[in-house]
Amino acid sequence: MRFIDHVEIQVQGGDGGDGMVAFRREKYVPAGGPAGGNGGHGGSVILRATPQLQTLLDFHYVHLFAAEKGQRGGPKNLTGASGQDLIIEVPYGTVAYEADTDVIMGDLTQPGQTLVVAQGGKGGLGNKHFLSNRNRAPERALPGLPGEVRSLRLELKLLAEVGIIGLPNAGKSTLISVLSAARPKIADYPFTTLVPNLGVVPRGDGDGVVFADIPGLIAGAHTGLGLGHEFLRHIERTRLLVHVIDATQPNPMEALAVIQQELHAYGHGLSERPQIVALSKIDALDAATVAEVRSHLQPTSLFPVQCISAVSQLGLDRLLQTVWDGLDTLNAREEFSLANESSPLSQTPSCQ
Repeated sequence: MRFIDHVEIQVQGGDGGDGMVAFRREKYVPAGGPAGGNGGHGGSVILRATPQLQTLLDFHYVHLFAAEKGQRGGPKNLTGASGQDLIIEVPYGTVAYEADTDVIMGDLTQPGQTLVVAQGGKGGLGNKHFLSNRNRAPERALPGLPGEVRSLRLELKLLAEVGIIGLPNAGKSTLISVLSAARPKIADYPFTTLVPNLGVVPRGDGDGVVFADIPGLIAGAHTGLGLGHEFLRHIERTRLLVHVIDATQPNPMEALAVIQQELHAYGHGLSERPQIVALSKIDALDAATVAEVRSHLQPTSLFPVQCISAVSQLGLDRLLQTVWDGLDTLNAREEFSLANESSPLSQTPSCQ
């Protein structure tokens, strides 16, 4: 399956039906008066988030989505049928932008969440609405209003709590394949992973945490080099980053600096995201060399630098425990902030 995470489409709400000009023709009613019904409303185009989709591939082939038009009003004051809404299912995590203005219309982060992106037009009024003392037989009706037409840009941002980042061949894909049931392509050459991979890692309490392996980060990724500029958006929603650094490369400190620079250049608060540094492939080095590299990296990390080998499954339990502790700390901070915001004391104005 191809991984498509951004597309442009056009959506069109249904036009409203026209109002009708008609008069009553009944026995024993010599001047029955106007009886033209209103037109039906046009259908709207609605996005609905679903967990059944993982990419925006369906929109790569179909670009125009139009809802049904409303029907014309009928005689005897009959209102025309309204057009059916068009429900478009998208993966949850999809952000809808108005393509012309780049304004965010909505962010679908929960399964079943909906967003109206093109409103259907209202039906026109029939001639019965124009009856007055001065005009007892109006021959006027209004046409239906056109539905909204919009060009949209849809972007998919994966919903993962933990993002795994690092230079190509640092061991990210091997790590997520060992921790979870994800099975990304793994090889000994750069850019093996061409799409983000999601994996659910179970916790001791039975809950699962979603990890995302983000491929293709190299120097200049934010400007379009490599693959990182295509996928940096997928770590915007992560709460914690695991930065995997290959311990066997000549300069691990430089590798750390390259990724940090790319996160800072991309923006969106990624450089301020809590990070756990994981020194990978330690089974290929002696203990003294690993300790020396770790000592150089530790001053740059708020968390203890983790020494791991995904292939030999060394240090993975300690890494996961550090991740769980980091997430628990973030949860506690968020709960504390929410409690302070809702506290009556926090709403009391300070003395001047």
